[in-house]
Amino acid sequence: MEGREASQGAMDATGAEAGTQPTTIPAQEAKPLAGAKNLDVLLDIPMQVSVQLGTTRMIIRELLQLGQGSVVELDKLAGEPLEVLVNHRLVARGEVVVVNEKFGVRLTDVVSPVERVQKLG
Repeated sequence: MEGREASQGAMDATGAEAGTQPTTIPAQEAKPLAGAKNLDVLLDIPMQVSVQLGTTRMIIRELLQLGQGSVVELDKLAGEPLEVLVNHRLVARGEVVVVNEKFGVRLTDVVSPVERVQKLG
């Protein structure tokens, strides 16, 4: 990119008339991001991580009848792994653990990158 001419209408990026002198972009600005630096741009993007214990379907009448002490039956059996979702996409399975009086998930199976990409399409 160094030595590249840039013109916008009748003037170049320096404000001189087009065609009078090429504009040089300093090397530190012209360098494309390479390798790991490309990944650094993505590292601060927030993602929604959720853990799904199970699911169920119910009609509105049943939902409105729920109250304190109600039990909602889920489609998972006791002891089955939980699903770890990132932006609503399955990335891993795991089991419940308690760490410092807080719930957590110990990952027991991570979905391969190939499987994750296949599920996107």
